[in-house]
Amino acid sequence: MAAANADISPQSAYIQHHLVHLNNTGEKQSIIAQFNIINYDSLFWSALMGLIVVGVLAFAARRATSGVPGRFQALVESIVDMVDQQAKSVVPNAKSRLFVAPLALTVFLWIVLMNALDLVPVDLMSWIFINTGVGAEHGDPLYYHRILPTADLNVPMGMSLGVLLLMFYYGIKIKTPVGFTKELFTAPFHGHGVMAIILAPANFALNLVEYAAKSVSLGMRLFGNMFAGELLFMLIALMGGAWTGFNASSIGLGVGQVLAGSVWAIFHIMIVLLQAFIFMMLTLVYIGQAHEGH
Repeated sequence: MAAANADISPQSAYIQHHLVHLNNTGEKQSIIAQFNIINYDSLFWSALMGLIVVGVLAFAARRATSGVPGRFQALVESIVDMVDQQAKSVVPNAKSRLFVAPLALTVFLWIVLMNALDLVPVDLMSWIFINTGVGAEHGDPLYYHRILPTADLNVPMGMSLGVLLLMFYYGIKIKTPVGFTKELFTAPFHGHGVMAIILAPANFALNLVEYAAKSVSLGMRLFGNMFAGELLFMLIALMGGAWTGFNASSIGLGVGQVLAGSVWAIFHIMIVLLQAFIFMMLTLVYIGQAHEGH
């Protein structure tokens, strides 16, 4: 890895460094599914954001009053009402919504917090580790550390896999195991007698492709948008990294970094919220579709 870095520009090396996770190998994940690599930074930050969401919601529930709500309670209630209304419009089964609506709320807030980590300055964690002496040189603990969990393909795909399992669960629960299995082989092309047998393999293949496409697209959409946003922050950071002293070029690049970084951060807030909302809505839609027949 060091030999490879000697042949690339400092700018490329900077970006490649920030794209490597703190894991059990010290190497960048090279294939989509590499089960021998565990990204400790993604696990830590995603778990921490999840605990914060659960803690905040628990705190809001304990502090809730029946009188005029305060600002914090009003904010939480507005988010809960928004998610509940979306769940009612998509998931027809009231009993299912008792679990699905809180799940959608948790997913929405969890992804918002994970996405919001992209607003943390790119080099802040490296600066902290260097100044505390735990990540100053290659090979030191925390030399590699990537703070944004949703830019790690493993996290969005893991969440989408959970949605896929819920689709199977509710499909089997609502339609019964026999009905769910029958639908796999009889929809979307319905037939009778011999025609039903002929169409069964095609129906089964199409249903497998549909489930796979839903799961993959759900995770890849979140990953792609957040990875692109993270990469743009890195490119903007390179402007400040070109500082060579108090000269016109360096000052111009430094001011450009501040302006471009501020503008992109403000715009990125919308992406943070939008991607969380899209993931939540698609989770509700896919679970709602599991309640319905073709």
